[in-house]
Amino acid sequence: MAEPAVSVTPYWELTFDADGDPDAGRRDRLLAGVARHHVRDLIVFAHGWNSDRSGATRLYDRFFAPIPQLAPAARIGYVGVVWPSMRFSDEPIPDFPRAVAAEMPRRPVLDKDTRHALLETFPGRATVIDQIARLLEQQPREEAELEEFGRLVRILVDVVPPGPQALFAADTLCEGVPQDSPDMFSGSTAALCEEFARALAQLEARGATAPDGTPEGPASFSLPNPWEGAHELLRQATYYAMKRRAGTVGERGLGRVIGQLAERRDEVRVHLVGHSFGARLVSFALRGLPKGVRTVKSVTLLQGAFSHYAFASRLPHDARAGGVLEGQQNRVDGPLVCCYSRHDSALSTMYPLASRMAGDARGIAALDVGRMLGDKWGAMGHDGVQAVPGTRSFELADALRAKLPTSGCVNIDAAAVVRRGGPPAGAHSDIVHRELARVVLAAGRIDRPAATDPPDRSPV
Repeated sequence: MAEPAVSVTPYWELTFDADGDPDAGRRDRLLAGVARHHVRDLIVFAHGWNSDRSGATRLYDRFFAPIPQLAPAARIGYVGVVWPSMRFSDEPIPDFPRAVAAEMPRRPVLDKDTRHALLETFPGRATVIDQIARLLEQQPREEAELEEFGRLVRILVDVVPPGPQALFAADTLCEGVPQDSPDMFSGSTAALCEEFARALAQLEARGATAPDGTPEGPASFSLPNPWEGAHELLRQATYYAMKRRAGTVGERGLGRVIGQLAERRDEVRVHLVGHSFGARLVSFALRGLPKGVRTVKSVTLLQGAFSHYAFASRLPHDARAGGVLEGQQNRVDGPLVCCYSRHDSALSTMYPLASRMAGDARGIAALDVGRMLGDKWGAMGHDGVQAVPGTRSFELADALRAKLPTSGCVNIDAAAVVRRGGPPAGAHSDIVHRELARVVLAAGRIDRPAATDPPDRSPV
């Protein structure tokens, strides 16, 4: 199968299934092509949750586009990772064509595109998905129907009990036991739906966002509809399934492929880039690297949708606990850079809300959403890497002027450019910016070919 047409060359797509197994043909073309094109720096980008294959390819095409001009002398190869994630098509994505991110009927109706995505993402669950769609369409008033909705969602995503598999879903561990597994379903589904509905109402009340990121005005007040919360509960349940899958694909899939590349071409410098759950995927790839492999020269996380304590050895609120990726930043022969933005509502509000519900049966009824921003439920893409000694912090403009550290964790506040998008996700997908492409190049010190590089005799 030919690679899709994108704005850069050489480009390969690396495809994985839900278990982390790669498409062998695409993997082998990548391994052979890197040698044929004399690639020195290989940029590997993993898309996030809420993306399909066409959307992922468009993202890679747009993000990679300025790089040849920014680093004209470098010998760069490009890889787009494609993994089976889930796209809720009612979320508009900044700068994307309507065909990719159309404005669908308002929640809580399950539109046909999202329904199709659910069928592809959770094969064998067609009957369950039909029942979920019917309940969202009819919105019955009985509390028992909301409880039935919760039961169906549990069946759909196949909630994983504590055990080895659950480690892929957990970002922090306490004495070996996952702390943020999706046990939110152990309580009342109706109460959970009401909590999510209130949080969504708060986001809506902040007003729509204009293209330049400024508020267009407050939204009208209305009582929250619990079925709005039910739709969000479905979204967050698939979130946990995709979170688990991202870890699996990273560790069992991408990490191993990087190891295979190192066996053949250990001079190739690999630079990992991930957005949202793709940031989690490339971070777990570090844990999957074969022993002794030092070819990963930089990691850049864009609006990472996982715990800001994932790399910590000890949590500030619990000395017994640490991050599931503790010390993995040391597998990088260079810096691990985390770009974050306060305009990302998906990570500043919905992520900590769902995480808190997952680990605290009391919910958030008595809490101010704003108080959650810096606490133990925070996300990497909201405030950066936390509780890792020696982490350096920069504003985006300063990071682009300075030389970034050559190792360790680096936080970059990218709110100056990552700022557009409406509720519920905010600016979570607003990552296609020349400035962020420059961050990737700066993190990897991709600026010129090595003096020992052979001349390029590959066909144009």
